[in-house]
Amino acid sequence: MYQFLSRISNKYFSRYAHILFKWFFNKSPMYRRTTGRITSVTKDLSRIEVKIPLSYKNKNYVGTIFGGSLFSATDPIYMVQLIQLLGREYVVWDKSSMIKFKRPANENAYVVFEFTDEEISKLKADISAKKEVDLTKTVLIKSKEGKVFCEIEKTIYVADKEFYKEKKKAIS
Repeated sequence: MYQFLSRISNKYFSRYAHILFKWFFNKSPMYRRTTGRITSVTKDLSRIEVKIPLSYKNKNYVGTIFGGSLFSATDPIYMVQLIQLLGREYVVWDKSSMIKFKRPANENAYVVFEFTDEEISKLKADISAKKEVDLTKTVLIKSKEGKVFCEIEKTIYVADKEFYKEKKKAIS
């Protein structure tokens, strides 16, 4: 359903893709439950900002943001962002994630997901040469003042769509 809505919005409302991305993400039940909210998306979708407010919905026994809320609010962003940035000729999957807690999140938390034009160009070149790539990105969840609450390392599998289809056939 989400891919269908994305295709429709990209086809008919491409000028507003960033606004629709934010709106659909924040309204989707799977993301709402994380307590994270996308607060800002650049027009080219290269930068996405998320706020994870400290509230009764995600406060743990000791009054800080539950680690699972921090983790889940960041989980889908890089993958979906990369799908949008690369286009339909590529297959993108989350492969693994690792979280390192640095200090308790006892206030609102913020995170920025960003891809530069150079990263996207290099990724496309690597995929062109190798057909599949594991991309590793690190993101920090911080306070407004910059105190780091945790570090998340994401590994994302990206492949040429035709290569992926052939690979899948060979495995079956």
